[in-house]
Order: sequence, then C-alpha cells, then structure tokens
Amino acid sequence: MARPLVVFACLVVALIMFQPPLASGETEVVVLLHGLGRTDRSMRPLEDRLSTAGFLVHSISYPSMRLSLPELTAFIEQELATCCSAASRLHFVTHSLGGILVRAYLADNRPSYMGRVVMIAPPNRGSEFSDLIRRSCLLRAVLGPIAPQLGTEEDSFPNLLPPPWFDLGIIAGIDSFNPVGGLLIPSPSDGTVSVASTQLTGMADFVTVRESHTFIMRSQEVADYVIRFLQTGRFRSAEEKTQGDLQ
Repeated sequence: MARPLVVFACLVVALIMFQPPLASGETEVVVLLHGLGRTDRSMRPLEDRLSTAGFLVHSISYPSMRLSLPELTAFIEQELATCCSAASRLHFVTHSLGGILVRAYLADNRPSYMGRVVMIAPPNRGSEFSDLIRRSCLLRAVLGPIAPQLGTEEDSFPNLLPPPWFDLGIIAGIDSFNPVGGLLIPSPSDGTVSVASTQLTGMADFVTVRESHTFIMRSQEVADYVIRFLQTGRFRSAEEKTQGDLQ
C-alpha cells in the first residue's frame, strides 16, 4: 500500500510544479538585437535577466558586417515573422546598431501587438566614428557596407528615419576607455556615441549610466532599467528622479 501512495504523491507534486506554456494569445515576447560586429552572445546576460523576470526572449543574431541596411531590415522582418507572429505583446531591446534597425523596421510596420522599445547606446543621430569610417577605405573594407551609413550628416540613414510612434526608452553611457573616442566624440559619451546623439524627440524616458559602449549591455544596472521600462514605461519613479536630481 505504501508504494501506490508514494507514486500518487509524486504525481500530485509533479502536477503542482508543472507550468504549461503560455497560449499564443498570452505570450509577451522581448526581441533582442545586438550591435555592429557583435553576435547574440553579447546580449546573453541581458537575455538571462529578462527570462528570469518572466519574459519570453528571442535574441536575433544577424550578419551586421555583411549585408546592406535594406537587406538587414528585411532579414529582421523575416526573423520576426518566424519567431514572434503569435505574440500578444512584442517588445524590443537593442544595443547600438540594433536600435537603428528597429527604427527602420517600425517605420514601415505597425504591429497591433506592439509593446515597448528600449535602446541601449543607439546612434540615433549618427556617430562620429562612422564619419571617420566613411573617409577610410581600409575601415570600410573591414566593417562592411553599413558602418559608413551611420554618420552624423543630415542625410545619413539614422537621420532620415521618422520619429518614434512607439513607447521608447533610451539608455546612454557616459564612461569611455577609448582614447580615440575621447578625441573624436563630443563629451559626454560612451566612447563611440555621444549622449546627445542617442536621444530622439518623442522618447518616453531617458537615463544615463557609467558604462562604455562596448560593455553597457552587460551591466546589471542597465538590465534593471530595461526590465523596469518594459513593465512600467519608465526607468525610474518620480521620487527616484527627484532624488537623483538632488544628488
């Protein structure tokens, strides 16, 4: 008699612990997009934090140094159709170039299930490094066709994109260990993108962190801000903002 009772108890525990997958109408998805020359590995710490917070995460790895901007936008659109068409709410979290690709995608697409977007260190108004790349045959050959198109001139790709219609939060870095960046890029900056260049008219919230462009997406503080914005639409409460302004 003891053995059947043990089996029954194990079944009860298993049923209690079992969590069925969310139905297609209940799925809240976060899509991660890395930056130029990186892979989805660079977003792994952030992916883990978002998963722990309860989001279903899809981290897209794309050939950032091989395809043109229109080709990359089409690549992202195809990936989204494969991974996320059943989402009830679709968020984006991006690093650097990833933010420009999301802006390009959302310029032509308005998903009915659109959620929020957090851009980490995006060159929304272009990057002075891209201006340098455009003038160098060697750098153009190494970094591919997209890098020279991210400059600060008025007709650069980022500056021709429309303002955001979606709920957008932007995180900018203000720490740089790049000596070249310190000479080329207006301060404050993360060594690759100036704080001024990250910002967009129409953004819902903005915050800076003491991180460099290379490692900002791996920061625990950044992950906390990302999760807060996806959940509430703000990086900090009104009280936290007031305290920060007083410091």
